[in-house]
Amino acid sequence: MLLPKLNKYEIILASGSPRRQQLIAGLGVPFRVELPNEVEEIIPEELSLEKVPAHLSQVKSTSFGRALTDNELLITADTVVLCNNQLLGKPTDKTDAERMLKMLSGNKHEVLTGVCFRTAKAQHIFTAQTFVYFRPLSIQEIEYYIAHYKPYDKAGAYGAQEWIGYIGIERIEGSYFNVMGLPMQQLYVELEEFLS
Repeated sequence: MLLPKLNKYEIILASGSPRRQQLIAGLGVPFRVELPNEVEEIIPEELSLEKVPAHLSQVKSTSFGRALTDNELLITADTVVLCNNQLLGKPTDKTDAERMLKMLSGNKHEVLTGVCFRTAKAQHIFTAQTFVYFRPLSIQEIEYYIAHYKPYDKAGAYGAQEWIGYIGIERIEGSYFNVMGLPMQQLYVELEEFLS
């Protein structure tokens, strides 16, 4: 079981995302939030789109800003949405959010989350994949969601746990929690193996 292994570490979540904080809290272990230094998310041209979130989670980890002590475990993550072979990050403004949601409407997309675990002595990175199917959304529904939920901090301009998820998502293949920002079941299994 993972929990006794985690007791040896101070767990640091390097993320300002309230959803990731909520999900990590669900593990039932103490953790603290410590934000990494601001990093420019530069994606190498030769990198395939599927490898982007793992790369960015590692960039966030290595730019944490200080050395880890022997009893610290750092967790960083990055989530992206892939639709029509395009990478959708966080929308820059209302027009961008509208563009993304129109693309997702009536379409299947892929949510990828890269997660990096790091201690003073070792590092492990993995990527989780979930497919999400949206029913066709009207422009009124899209505009209502953007106006009332302001999804500018979310990859693909939506939160599955918000109104648009309730009325728009027809089905999901893979981890629902991955769509929220952390694939908790896979995180648990990979963390247990990492600490073995």
